Amino acid sequence: MSATVALILVLAVGTYAFRLVGPVLHGRVELSGRVQELLSAGAVVLLVALMATGSLTEGGSFAGWARPVGVLVGGVLAWRRAPFVVVVLGAAGVAGVLRWVGVP
Repeated sequence: MSATVALILVLAVGTYAFRLVGPVLHGRVELSGRVQELLSAGAVVLLVALMATGSLTEGGSFAGWARPVGVLVGGVLAWRRAPFVVVVLGAAGVAGVLRWVGVP
């Protein structure tokens, strides 16, 4: 068995075990209010970090201004509870227009 196949099997078993822990431990482990708040804040911070790296970088360097402005427009539209199609088309449209006029 190659190392790649072994790694895939280990990751598959780990993923299954990780998913199984939730239902098995549900109701048996009580988290304090502070821990629940920290977990919620951690999830938000992780999502913001992923959004920032995805919108600001490309190939290890700055992606230019068109993409972050498009993401910002999409974020504002989502915040204003626009339909998903409007959010996606608004963000893509702003980024596309900015690139068309020469903004990197």
